[in-house]
Amino acid sequence: MGVELLDLSVPIVTGMPVYPGDPEVEAVPALTVAEAGVNVLRLHMGSQSGTHVDAPFHIDDALPRLDELPLTRFTGPAVVMDARGLPPRTSIGPDLLPAGLGPGVVLLVGTGWSRHWGTGDYPAHPFLAPETAEAVVAAGVRTVAIDALSVDRTPPPGSKEFSLDAHRVLCGAGAVIAENLTGLDRVIEAQRAGCAIDVSLFPIALSGADGAPARAVARVDDRAVLI
Repeated sequence: MGVELLDLSVPIVTGMPVYPGDPEVEAVPALTVAEAGVNVLRLHMGSQSGTHVDAPFHIDDALPRLDELPLTRFTGPAVVMDARGLPPRTSIGPDLLPAGLGPGVVLLVGTGWSRHWGTGDYPAHPFLAPETAEAVVAAGVRTVAIDALSVDRTPPPGSKEFSLDAHRVLCGAGAVIAENLTGLDRVIEAQRAGCAIDVSLFPIALSGADGAPARAVARVDDRAVLI
């Protein structure tokens, strides 16, 4: 196979899933070749739409904004935590954390929940326990990505329960969080095969932002098999 690039991003389309209360997404033609000679889309969306990254500022005005973070925070060698097969709304404990965590490493949390994308089951995803987030920070990791709506529990419809415990631990340590990834099954398979994996999560350059949509891409190299 050699080097393979895996797109871990969901497409931006009108009516796509968003976190409860976030702006709805609309992507419709603004100009067309037939009428204006060019095709241009008009986009209406929130900064947390689709596959996106959270800057620490997302949960605290005193923490760094998106454009205050080094680009190194959005890329690096990846290690996947296989948290698939858990029941809905299950807390993911630190016992599932993989070996190989450390400064500069991107932790990918694979819940398998991306298979529910676009359905009513998607918000019922597993989530990181606060002690898991604390262990990640203690290991020196400052980039965490998950294939679910949030690293924290998404409240059920009509519920007033709301928690940002994992966000507060990670963002409080200056970490960035990426959410709504997809396709991590293939990355888990590559990790089991011993392939070298690097991930990029570069966001749109929004000035002073809490976060921004990102194109998440994994670079898998079976020529650099890890031992």
